Amino acid sequence: MDGSYSKSPQSATVAEIEVPKPKGSISCDDKTKDEGFPYARPIVCKMSGDVRIAPGSSSVILTMPLYQSAEGRRVRPYARHDDSLPPLVREVAIKTVANGSDAPECSVRHGDIPAVVFSVGGYTGNFFHDMSDVLIPLYLTSFQFKGRVQFFVTDYKQWWVKKYKPILQRLSRYDIVDFDSNDDVHCFHHVILGLVRDRDLIIRRHRTRNPKGHSMVGFKRLLRRAYGLRRDRPLALGENPGKKPRMLIISRRGTRRLLNLHQVEAMATLVGFDVTVSEARDNGIKRFAETVNSCDVLVAVHGAGLTNQVFLPARAVVVQIVPWGGMEWMATNFYGEPARGMGLRYLEYRITGEENSLAGRYPRDHAVFRDPMAIHAQGWKALAEVVMTQDVSLDLDRFRPTLLRALDLLQD
Repeated sequence: MDGSYSKSPQSATVAEIEVPKPKGSISCDDKTKDEGFPYARPIVCKMSGDVRIAPGSSSVILTMPLYQSAEGRRVRPYARHDDSLPPLVREVAIKTVANGSDAPECSVRHGDIPAVVFSVGGYTGNFFHDMSDVLIPLYLTSFQFKGRVQFFVTDYKQWWVKKYKPILQRLSRYDIVDFDSNDDVHCFHHVILGLVRDRDLIIRRHRTRNPKGHSMVGFKRLLRRAYGLRRDRPLALGENPGKKPRMLIISRRGTRRLLNLHQVEAMATLVGFDVTVSEARDNGIKRFAETVNSCDVLVAVHGAGLTNQVFLPARAVVVQIVPWGGMEWMATNFYGEPARGMGLRYLEYRITGEENSLAGRYPRDHAVFRDPMAIHAQGWKALAEVVMTQDVSLDLDRFRPTLLRALDLLQD
């Protein structure tokens, strides 16, 4: 990344460099409802004119007529909105002044380069949230600028920025500014506070949020280039005689473990797959991305590991093992529909009440068997403590047709 800005000579006066400034304007997308989806959208504000980012006061200052004032609006620039987030995401205030002379003096001028201010706080550190809450919304927000955009990161985490540096470098050619430790006043003509997002792992065309029609297929293309992933399509059966399609089974250490993993691996091998078993955390992200990209079928129990489908070649197959307990909606909306939007083929295997470890912990008349949605109605805490803690043990005879169907899809 090259340097993105230079400090203006302190001796230059406003009169010496005075040029007409664009009229100040602000528009905020605060429509938090998403019809058909129960999660609220975050607030995103776009400002134009004389806009100054002042990290020291955790504010963005906009020069505009006072009658259009946006004074008092405070934004948490993280691309998810729920009641648990406030302590995890730094607030940035939008302040307005009638004249530029009333704003803090510019110490860094960025010319016509726009800025995007966003947070890597919240739930980052979980790969699903890294993608859904930051990287995909950042792509949707900033790809239009073709690298000519300056990023300001709040709730800054050096390890996070380093981990995703290959992606961040594809979106901006400039060094990231650590909002939390920077004391300069940065001057821009255009600033976006927050990130535009759609649904989890999904990008759809939208009149205002995505007028250019960016897509998850395009995002996957960016990932391939960022990590040097070579495969853009899976193996077609019969294409290379004697070569088996590769299957990756993602294993888990905590909850939702696949208890008979080795038997599933053996059966998949007998059916005709070259099987690899790995945890997403086994290697660095580039190595694991290469592993996923080398495979034609990805199998995993519902969880963040399925987010790695972003690295699969187009038209590969995703098999999600859906745990017991009314998990169908979450499975379909968090990973099934996203897979289709990425140009992948998608299969679900929904386990029965006999294929999970809950039977050893709860009687058969417990709500988790009798009325699982009653657990959901109690909120995320109850769901996480009961349904999401189960392990699964697949009925091999029942699961075998799903593997055969995955083979069939590779012949299309």
